Order: sequence, then structure tokens, then C-alpha cells
Amino acid sequence: MGIFNKLISSIPKNGVHNSQVSLGLLISLILVTLPLKNIYVSIATIGFVVAGILINERQNIKNGMAIFLPILFFIMLSFSLLWTNDFDASLSGLQKSLSFLVIPVVFFIIPKISKETQNWIFRVYGFGMLVYATMYIIMAGINYYSTLNRELFFNKYLVPEDPGAIYMSVFASFALFYFIQLKSRKILENVALIVLSTFIFLLSSKSSITIDFVIIIWFYAFYAKISQGTKALTISAVSLFLFFSIFFVKEVKERFFIEFETAFVDNISTEENNELPNKIHNISVAEAWNTKSFQQTDFFPGTALRVYQLRIFTEMQKEKPAFFTGFGLEASQDKIREKCKMHNLNNDYGEYNFHNQFIQTFAEIGIIGLLILITMLTVNLLNGIKQKDFLHIAFAITMIMLFLSESFFCRQRGIVFFTLLYCLFNANNHSSQRDNIK
Repeated sequence: MGIFNKLISSIPKNGVHNSQVSLGLLISLILVTLPLKNIYVSIATIGFVVAGILINERQNIKNGMAIFLPILFFIMLSFSLLWTNDFDASLSGLQKSLSFLVIPVVFFIIPKISKETQNWIFRVYGFGMLVYATMYIIMAGINYYSTLNRELFFNKYLVPEDPGAIYMSVFASFALFYFIQLKSRKILENVALIVLSTFIFLLSSKSSITIDFVIIIWFYAFYAKISQGTKALTISAVSLFLFFSIFFVKEVKERFFIEFETAFVDNISTEENNELPNKIHNISVAEAWNTKSFQQTDFFPGTALRVYQLRIFTEMQKEKPAFFTGFGLEASQDKIREKCKMHNLNNDYGEYNFHNQFIQTFAEIGIIGLLILITMLTVNLLNGIKQKDFLHIAFAITMIMLFLSESFFCRQRGIVFFTLLYCLFNANNHSSQRDNIK
């Protein structure tokens, strides 16, 4: 109840139009439903669209081209229906991708979201993610009490398969960035920092932990308005926390070191693996790129899998060039399955996507779609730098780095998260860093 009362008391009031409060509540609702089933995200998004149509008070928008880019991306996705290899899959993917269209359209017609309202939205979101993190950790503790299985606290065992560890890591990380950049924090905000940091490490997502570490060090080095001594102490503490977590927490250490080993060493075998219980062979990066025929017991660690997916994409382009059109929205999976059979891989690997949003986009809608995506990410980053807004820059960097290791747009919640924050930041140019955040 304490968190709820604080959020209610912080709703923008003085001199703020009722539309700001309504829009702030609806945007917050979309963001805090992201970890739930897609139906709840869809309902919240529909509510936002209806409210935007009813309010319809937009006077002008300075970054009209930036907000039009997701719409242009959706148009390219729609065009792929004309040449797709799998019309039904593409049509289903297009329905899932509607947020690329409807969310920017709403931002074209609603009033500019004030800095005060935007800060409140991020505050609600931050505490919402705190509630999720606390709930998942408590549930893991309850299950551990009856099973004594430590793995319940880590990675995919800590959160439900839907949304999954990667998405929860991304959602929790943005909440963490919000609490880090506050100029002053009370006990509740410090508790949120500790819980969210712990939650992210327990999820053990190598990409999220690496991205978060880089962004946090960068914040304290260049953004935090504290003494040099305090900066050095904070950076050292964060670095030591990462060091001890990687080297002394067994579950985290294993996930990091298998990537290092398989990147440089061939013929690494292990006796057990949760996914493949028999004796397996961990595929190295070199093997992932060069081996013509694999064994059913071969296992791809994250880096090796992504190298293999890049390899089969290049093979697809050589066999049936689709440089300008791609194979169609969500129509590349059959191609991946074919490659899986060709290389004698375990069938499970045929169900993995490219695990790289740039390659996924190129494969599905061609070079033009890829250029639109790159333009969106570039504009997003440049606007964040121009506005000197740490949260905006953190979001931009996270998306660029994450897209190198994940096909983030293959899930509706990934599309909604990106598009909503992209529009929220770029449609509402605030001229400086949030100096008034307290």
C-alpha cells in the first residue's frame, strides 16, 4: 500500500490538463502490463488509442519524421504480404505488429506529454517492475522451500516462459535506470535499486547484464552530479558486484564462461545439460560457422548459435537472393527449419529465430526495411544525445545492443515496449536532462 499511496500522491496536478493525467495513466498501464499475457497489453493499448481519438488536441509536432518512421516500417511489413513465402504467417505477424502503426498515429493527435507527466509515467513503471521482481523472487523462495532446487532462483526458472528471462531483464533494466538517475532517493527508491539489480543478476541474461553494466558506468562517469571520489567509489562498487557475481555465483558464472570457452576452444564436451541430458558437445564459434553436418547431441551456446544463424542467413541469400524484398514477415522460419535438417541438427534448433533483429528484418522485409530500422535507432540515439536525457540515451543504447543478440520484434510485447518508449521520447522534445527529478 505504501508504494500505491506514493504513486497516487505523485500524480501531476497543479496546472496540468486532465488529458495529461488520463494519458499518463493509460501509458503507464500499457507499460506495467507488458510482463502479463498479450491480451492485457492489447486491451491497455486499445484504451490508449480510444483516449487519443477522443482527446485529439495536438497542436504541432516537432519530430514528425521521427514519429513517422515506425509507420513507414509497418508499411514495409504490409508490403511483404505481396511476395511472402507464407501468407498466413505474414498476416498473423502483421496483426501482431499493429502497434508500429497505431501508437505513432495516437502520438500525432494527442497533446505533448509534459516532462512532469513523463517522469510520473516512468515512476509508475519503475515501481511496477519492482512489484514483479519481488513477486517472482518470493515465488522462487516458496518453491525452493519444497524442492531445495537452487536453479529456481535463476534464469528461465525464475520467471514464466511467457514473458521469459530476456524480456523481463530488459523491462527490469529500464526501471533500474529510472531509479539510478534520480537526483535524490529515499529508502523505498534504494530498496527498488537493490531488488531490481538482484533480480537482473538472477535472470542471468548475459546481454542485459553487459548492457546494464556499460550504461551504469557511463552514467556515473559522465552524468551523475556527485564528487569525483564518490564517482570512483560507486564505479568500483558496481564493478566488484559484477566481478563477484560472475566468478562466485555458480549459475551466473557458468552462463558467462561457457560463452568465453566456446568462442575460442573447439571440442568442449560436458556430461550433462538441462536441455540435452545425454553426453553433449558444446559447439564453438568456429565450428558453428564451418561445420557442414552436426550431430544430434551437439549444443549451441548463445554466441555460437547466433554465429550459426548468421551463417545460414548468408546461405539463404546465396541460394535464393531476396536482397530487396526479404522472404516475407515471419516467413523465414521455414527456411531456418530447412537449414536445420540440411545440417543434421536437433529439430529444436529449427524453432529458433535469427536472434538478431537486424538480420531478422533483413531476412523478412529486405534491405529497405533494414535501413528504416537503422534510421529509427539512429534518430532515437541522436535525439537523446541532443536533449541530454539519460533515460532516452539509455533506452537508445539498450535497443541497439539488444538487437544484435535478440529478435526483439518477434514478440508483441517487444514491439509495444520499443514503439511506445520511442514515441514517448521522440514526440516530446524536452530541452534538457530532467534536472527537477527528485
